[in-house]
Amino acid sequence: MEKIIRQHIVFFGWVQGVGFRYRACHAADYYGVTGWVRNEPDDSVTMEIQGTEEQIDLVIAAIERGTYVKIEHMDVKTIPLAEEENGFRAY
Repeated sequence: MEKIIRQHIVFFGWVQGVGFRYRACHAADYYGVTGWVRNEPDDSVTMEIQGTEEQIDLVIAAIERGTYVKIEHMDVKTIPLAEEENGFRAY
């Protein structure tokens, strides 16, 4: 069984007003990960996502396939798991 990890990711680029959070929620449900996503005042998008490394990569790939989404840069940190978390939410 693959190890479950949690990542804190800040996305930069064309990531607000393009369906990023909607796509993130849809992909997260599809691939079975938990966490949350929110727009930031500086036009970036922050996400905390928990699952296997493969699941997380698949979610990010699904977001990038968005029509107007253009991720130019991501700051990624591995953080402690949120043991009690269920589902994936957009704020």
